[in-house]
Amino acid sequence: MPTEIKDELQVAVERRRNFAIISHPDAGKTTLTEKLLLYGGAIHEAGAVKVRKAQRHATSDWMAMEQQRGISITSTVLQFDYRGAQINLLDTPGHQDFSEDTYRTLAAADNAVMLEDAAKGLEPQTRKLFEVCKLRSLPIFTFMNKMDRPGREPLELLDEIEKELGLQTYAVNWPIGMGDRFRGVFDRRKKQIHLFERSEHGSREALDTVLELGDPRIEDLLDQDLYYQLKEDLELLEELGSDLDLDAVHSGKMTPVFFGSAMTNFGVQLFLDAFLEYALKPGSHKSTIGDVPPDYPEFTGFVFKLQANMDPKHRDRVAFVRVCTGRFEKDMTVSHARTGKTVRLSRPQKLFAQDRESIADAYPGDVIGLNNPGVFAIGDTIYNGKRLEYEGIPCFSPELFAYLKNPNPSKFKQFNKGISELREEGAIQIMYSQDESKRDPILAAVGQLQFEVVQFRMQNEYGVETRLDMLPYSVARWVAGGWDALKKVGRLFNTVTVKDSWGRPVLLFKNEWNCRQVEGEHPELELRNSAPVVSGQEPE
Repeated sequence: MPTEIKDELQVAVERRRNFAIISHPDAGKTTLTEKLLLYGGAIHEAGAVKVRKAQRHATSDWMAMEQQRGISITSTVLQFDYRGAQINLLDTPGHQDFSEDTYRTLAAADNAVMLEDAAKGLEPQTRKLFEVCKLRSLPIFTFMNKMDRPGREPLELLDEIEKELGLQTYAVNWPIGMGDRFRGVFDRRKKQIHLFERSEHGSREALDTVLELGDPRIEDLLDQDLYYQLKEDLELLEELGSDLDLDAVHSGKMTPVFFGSAMTNFGVQLFLDAFLEYALKPGSHKSTIGDVPPDYPEFTGFVFKLQANMDPKHRDRVAFVRVCTGRFEKDMTVSHARTGKTVRLSRPQKLFAQDRESIADAYPGDVIGLNNPGVFAIGDTIYNGKRLEYEGIPCFSPELFAYLKNPNPSKFKQFNKGISELREEGAIQIMYSQDESKRDPILAAVGQLQFEVVQFRMQNEYGVETRLDMLPYSVARWVAGGWDALKKVGRLFNTVTVKDSWGRPVLLFKNEWNCRQVEGEHPELELRNSAPVVSGQEPE
């Protein structure tokens, strides 16, 4: 292998860090994202995410519906430089109805940042996403947000993570006060006190006074009771807390914890500095030829997300590709593992929410946007050199089902195009009845909002008004042995059989009880709650 290429890749990997943020809706994820961009110099004024027309919209929420509702429902990629490192922030939808999009994004991340509201602690959606991080042993960094509001005791928050998630915790900084008495944090890395002054709505960087522990100015700048409380807490932490163990952090067994307030910028920069030092750099990926390290000289990558119509003027479709190894170059020709075809990667883009700029090259850990003329599906591998394929990305079990009807026959073509592009994008799972007379697609969603988004986008992007007919099912199970296994068991009661986009059998049940009943009556039937991972197969 040419040494120059290996050296070039090692330098690039050293510089890169990438992460996704996981949180429950309303924990402040989009606000934190904006503030990280503010400190990374990528934007000069942060736009708080509020449903107010007059305000600047957050950079990462670009869809019309997101800006109307003040929520994030799509994933975007935000790339910025900070202190000589290049950070790729994979922004994920905060709304739980879009957890599937978040699962896929986590497949492309090397680190996760778990954001908690300090008043609420661990919430259901955070726990669900934590399980996905655990499956992949991702390093998890915890940011306790909203310390400028009344919240729970910091020690209690750490205790909850240890008990409920089985993660060891290490407090990298410690809050001084809380609510309207939140004055700053003590940085345990450098043994310094950071006192913050609020800026106008936190739209600019917070002013920060840094003091050493014994500094005589502390008496004038900090209320005596807060200072004593801090000293007491620090003694407790030293005695009872664990030491920071980076190996445990990197294997997902310990989480470094940070306290702050994204809204007022308190503690955001300290978090970024420590993250750069502690985070995992881009690493190896499992493939059909074994683990492939990032300095493998040939270019390889996989598609983890597709997005149609990011730019309504051009009706474009973008494939988000995580670069795993080698150097990506503009206009390079690669092999497409699933179809065996050769594809030229023209018009690659660096993504920054909906803003794009053309790029000439990219390295392991980067995410690039490729124009997708209908070639790519989620989970596809592209490569040069020896044939290989990365592990696919599973679909999760939907809980809501409805027929999507097109009341206007003259819009037949647009309806079909919209359905096919939204399915390809993974915006929603699509199934079909086995009854040939019922040709309407069945939408299968994790949450109600997915239905609303599909209808909104069918109308907005494809000009088709649609109608939903809800179905009375709440549980889906894939049949492990396919149609043959299903034929062997004969007739089943309390379930209906449909087929997914790949033509595989899926059983729909009204409830868990019905599902368990069928499993009990037919122990030879293996049912799975996530779809088999598809590689090398085009949906029907």
